[in-house]
Amino acid sequence: MSQARRGPADPILVVDHLTMRFGGLTAVGDVSFKVGRGDITALIGPNGAGKTTVFNCITGFYKPTEGMIQLRQESGETYLLERLPGHDVNRLARVARTFQNIRLFPQMTVLENLLVAMHKPLMRASAFSLAGILGLPGYRRAQDEAIAKAAAWIERIGLTHRADEPAGDLPYGDQRRLEIARAMCTDPVLLCLDEPAAGLNPRESADLNTLLRLIRDEFGTSVLLIEHDMSVVMQISDRIVVLDYGIKIADGTPDEIRTDTRVIAAYLGVDDEEVAAVEAEVGLAGTHA
Repeated sequence: MSQARRGPADPILVVDHLTMRFGGLTAVGDVSFKVGRGDITALIGPNGAGKTTVFNCITGFYKPTEGMIQLRQESGETYLLERLPGHDVNRLARVARTFQNIRLFPQMTVLENLLVAMHKPLMRASAFSLAGILGLPGYRRAQDEAIAKAAAWIERIGLTHRADEPAGDLPYGDQRRLEIARAMCTDPVLLCLDEPAAGLNPRESADLNTLLRLIRDEFGTSVLLIEHDMSVVMQISDRIVVLDYGIKIADGTPDEIRTDTRVIAAYLGVDDEEVAAVEAEVGLAGTHA
């Protein structure tokens, strides 16, 4: 069912003065931004800009040195993610994540990979094995519902004909989309994707764009992604946040970001005093006050 989008006026995630230090190194310095409810927000920047560190703080892998990360449920309940144990970021706050390197179970089938995502509710329904062993109606009902949900996601990503094949036998692009479908089987309110288009060819990137738009438009799930493929970023993002050397240098719509000379300079690796030259070189001279 299609969900209404509300954007930055109703943020689902508020990152406030986030700082992460590793010894004497400041990987992220005083970064603040918002992810609009029902939006696709891209976090971009050159290599070493601090994007993955921000992701790791949001998803519970790191505890930030300073700052606050608020996840606001539609019900009004707010979670401070920096205070939650890592597993509760997913279980309670309903934040799901994929990684730059695919982490499927290659020997398990496509269907089994999705059922793994529903292991916890199935274990509760089985009374931690007893009801499952006895085949009680409550467990059978939960199992049927889990299989139906997995089958629906397999159909959405066009893999019904390969549902019983090992996930490791799938083409790379299909594995990427399967991993996203597995994350969606946990019913997240915020889906965090680490370079989902990495290694994809143009057709696979187009399939990814279609899937992410479906997740946003049909499920109302907010998406935060790290991505280097600017064609993907510019086509699907509602908002883009740009980091450079751990500092936020820009935050705006795709149209605003593509003409921001600070962003252009950061990606070309030039110093601040060379921005005017870069501006002239790409034909933007005189377009900004």
